[in-house]
Amino acid sequence: MEKVILVDENDRPIGTENKLRAHQNGGRLHRAFSVFIYDRDGRMLLQRRAAGKYHFAGLWTNACCSHPHPEEPTEQAAHRRLHHELGIDTDLLEILSFMYHALDDVSALHEREFLHVLTGTYEGECRPDPDEIAEIRWVEDQVIQRETSATPERFTPWFLEAIRLMGQRR
Repeated sequence: MEKVILVDENDRPIGTENKLRAHQNGGRLHRAFSVFIYDRDGRMLLQRRAAGKYHFAGLWTNACCSHPHPEEPTEQAAHRRLHHELGIDTDLLEILSFMYHALDDVSALHEREFLHVLTGTYEGECRPDPDEIAEIRWVEDQVIQRETSATPERFTPWFLEAIRLMGQRR
């Protein structure tokens, strides 16, 4: 039974909870991370979440995202998930963090997360895990901006908020 780290509004751990229960009944604030990977030309790696994902299935998002295990440093968890989901690894740098809440209307599950955003650069082949990822693509910034403006419903809510905040930092 996978557990997540429950946190307060300052990202201080206050306990643990079963991952699924942390997303039910309005959700409980817990630590999470999202990894954004770029190639040397500045294109961002996007993935479409597999149809079997427990929430926000089939939506486009950043390279990978998940939750650190209790007692696991966030960056270490990000490397673990990059390897699991995409079969890759690279140096990562945390660039921002924020809290958000989103409801997945299909699953009725809530994301209530204190999200750490990490970035890295990668050149090479990806080996997506089909249980996690339906497809991947490398996309230029202007294409992302156009698509997220025209069809935001095709993207995960954390991705939309992260790119908005990252755009403010440029």
